[in-house]
Parts: sequence; structure tokens; C-alpha cells
Amino acid sequence: QVRFVESGGGLVQAGGSLRLSCAASGGGTFSVYNMAWYRQAPGNQREPVAVITSNGTTNYAESVKGRFTISRDNAKNIVYLQMNSLKPEDTAVYFCKRLGPYPYWGQGTQVTVSS
Repeated sequence: QVRFVESGGGLVQAGGSLRLSCAASGGGTFSVYNMAWYRQAPGNQREPVAVITSNGTTNYAESVKGRFTISRDNAKNIVYLQMNSLKPEDTAVYFCKRLGPYPYWGQGTQVTVSS
């Protein structure tokens, strides 16, 4: 059975950094799947933040370009989100998601950026 566990969230001051991790277990070969990070702020819809394909191609939301970096370690079945120059508007619950015909969400990790 597939399971995703996110970690690395927390409280940080504006301008600071955090690195989120999403560790996958079960559910087949991790490396063949495109993976993504989403976020959801209170009162807002869940929105995509970054995507990384199975071959390592990345794409970012305009609001995080130049500040966030998505990466993956297929040997460890982990996808990362390095977040730098954090802003209060980045405050949200961050979720990892397996894309494709068998989508699956992690449980989320809270990121709070204070001004």
C-alpha cells in the first residue's frame, strides 16, 4: 500500500528557509512517477507549487520561481522542496502528490512564515 510522509515544515521568519521532504513507500516504482508539491492556505483552494517529472524536468508556479527548488532522490524514494526567501504569503499546508493515472496525496505539513 502506498504511503507518503511529509516532513520539514515549521515556523520560520520571513526571509528564512525550509526544506520539505516527502518519503514514499509502497505503490510501485517511485522513479517512474511525476511528483508535485501543492499548498493550501486557509480559505484558499489547493494550488500547485512545483512539479518534477520522472526524468527530472521541473516546473514552478510563478509565485515561487527563483525561490523554491524541487528535487528527487529515486534511490531513497524521496522528493524535496527547498524553500528560500520565504514570505508570509507562503504560509500554507504543503502536500506532496503523485501525478498520473494513480494520483495519491500525502497528509501535508504546515509551513508558517512570520513577518
